[in-house]
Amino acid sequence: MNILDKAADVTQNARQSAYGHPVDNHGNTALLWSAYLERRLGTGFALSSLDVCYMMILLKVSRLANDPTQLDSLVDIAGYARNAEMILDEVLDLEDE
Repeated sequence: MNILDKAADVTQNARQSAYGHPVDNHGNTALLWSAYLERRLGTGFALSSLDVCYMMILLKVSRLANDPTQLDSLVDIAGYARNAEMILDEVLDLEDE
């Protein structure tokens, strides 16, 4: 199974059933991160579920900079990209295009 197949399997099966749709799951994370940033830095902006996906991709890229052989990080990057697509599909109704 290749990286993209693994990411598709994870996002459509195990994690989807455990955590729910990325709009909800990453939306909750965005609320928590936004509250933390407000408290810590006094910022007045709110993160979105898409921001969470993109920031998690950056976290995985940071880890790969330390050890570029970690294929699980590549699977996670692909998974977060799939989550971003799922969020866009839900929010922007892109599935019909």
